[in-house]
Amino acid sequence: MHNIRPLPHYLVGRFHGWRATSYSENSAWYRRLATDGQRPRAMVISCCDSRVHVTSIFGADSGEFFIHRNIANLVPPYAPDGLQHGTSAAVEYAVQALKVAHLIIVGHTSCGGVAGCHAMCSGRAPELEEKTSFVGRWMDVLRPGYDRVKDLPEDQQVAALEREAVLVSIENLMTFPFVKQAVESGQMSIHGLVHDISEGTLVQAVEGGRNWVEV
Repeated sequence: MHNIRPLPHYLVGRFHGWRATSYSENSAWYRRLATDGQRPRAMVISCCDSRVHVTSIFGADSGEFFIHRNIANLVPPYAPDGLQHGTSAAVEYAVQALKVAHLIIVGHTSCGGVAGCHAMCSGRAPELEEKTSFVGRWMDVLRPGYDRVKDLPEDQQVAALEREAVLVSIENLMTFPFVKQAVESGQMSIHGLVHDISEGTLVQAVEGGRNWVEV
């Protein structure tokens, strides 16, 4: 454990600034969250990309969202194989324990993971095909989406694949029995969004993902 180092000074400064302002002004709320537990209304699955800030997009405060982030905001198919599944565990906890009312997949433009998947599937990123590539094996989740966009004009494929990352994830969510039950009983709704990080806009999937409209 000799590799553990103190926080860099700029982060220490930001923490003390937050505690002296935001925390100090809302300390009763934070203490209530600590004693009463979390009751988020929604789970958000978004990309790890540092440019995607879902709490800012929706003006959310602590305790409102149960958030899970991974490369390209993907959800794998249900696979109860006894292995380690971080995203599936987060979904299970949100639906089964927290009983969130909404499950929201937030994709985004200029996604490096989606671009990498497109390069891999089109034969331009052999390094991602290696079994040792964690990114490549994760992006295998999106291969069905690539198959649906590969016949489009090439300059449209990556943008279409960014939307497919949301739709594939929603399709995979519905393979989880407890998700399917929650949706079909009306206890939870699923939503698919793509955030344009340049323009600051959101589009949402409608009509079963056949169309997208601006929020």
